[in-house]
Amino acid sequence: MTIEPRLRKLLLTMHVALSVGWLGAVATFLVLSIAGLLSQNGETVRGAYLAMDLIGLLIIVPLSFASLATGLIEALGTQWGLLRHYWIIVKLLLTILSTALLVLHQYTAVEGAAKRVLEAAAETLPSAGRLGTQLVVDASLAILALLTATTLAVYKPRGLTSYGRRKQQERSNPPRQVGTGTTRNEPNLGRNICLGVLAAIGMVFVVVHLTGVIGPGAH
Repeated sequence: MTIEPRLRKLLLTMHVALSVGWLGAVATFLVLSIAGLLSQNGETVRGAYLAMDLIGLLIIVPLSFASLATGLIEALGTQWGLLRHYWIIVKLLLTILSTALLVLHQYTAVEGAAKRVLEAAAETLPSAGRLGTQLVVDASLAILALLTATTLAVYKPRGLTSYGRRKQQERSNPPRQVGTGTTRNEPNLGRNICLGVLAAIGMVFVVVHLTGVIGPGAH
């Protein structure tokens, strides 16, 4: 699968914009989580956790999936491929892990902390307890993972996988014809992996929804 230059530039622009937006949203989430943990003003604490819940649900979760999807399409449609370079594999794993953890994090810790401070008595200083500290740590780790993925995308460290070396040799030495003039083609491993990743993400959402973590019962 090869993408035309104009479409490739459009996809690259979308991927960069979505990734930067994702990083910025997580940074905002981190600032709010620190404010909610340290502030001595009840209204500030309540507002911080309510804003964190909305940012996570309406910005961070959609941007994470959009960034992952555009990155997969761009990798499969360019000469870089999905499994030919170690830096792409590491970046892909970081993005998948960050997306999965942020989704589960949103529908457990974030919602739990928001409910806890909103249900606190008006005359007391609301507190998310251990969840408040967990949110600060998790947001910090998410930023570290996203910055690592961004660094890999910019510097593109050298290093071909065995699959990448084999594909490079095939381009240098085209496969011999077999039988009646047809060529023997290997399966598109990158495309199969992409489909597997998307199916796995879909299965995670189905399982989480059926167990009640996501859905009307969780809110």
